[in-house]
Amino acid sequence: MITIRLRKNGPYVIESDEVQIVDWNGVPYTIGRRPAALCRCGASTTKPFCDGTHSRKGFQAAEAAVPDSQDKPASP
Repeated sequence: MITIRLRKNGPYVIESDEVQIVDWNGVPYTIGRRPAALCRCGASTTKPFCDGTHSRKGFQAAEAAVPDSQDKPASP
């Protein structure tokens, strides 16, 4: 099973060595380090990978995997 963990106010972290990330043309990216961290804030200079910019930009995510939570996805 592949697990994708959302770090609080941070990236999507893919916790598997058996995952491939491909662009819209089907061309695979080289994943430099594991676990792979994908940008969630939209400000990374190494998209689709996270470069830590979220912490400097003050990215705030509202998502939570809690049934009946009052949290809503952040507005674009």
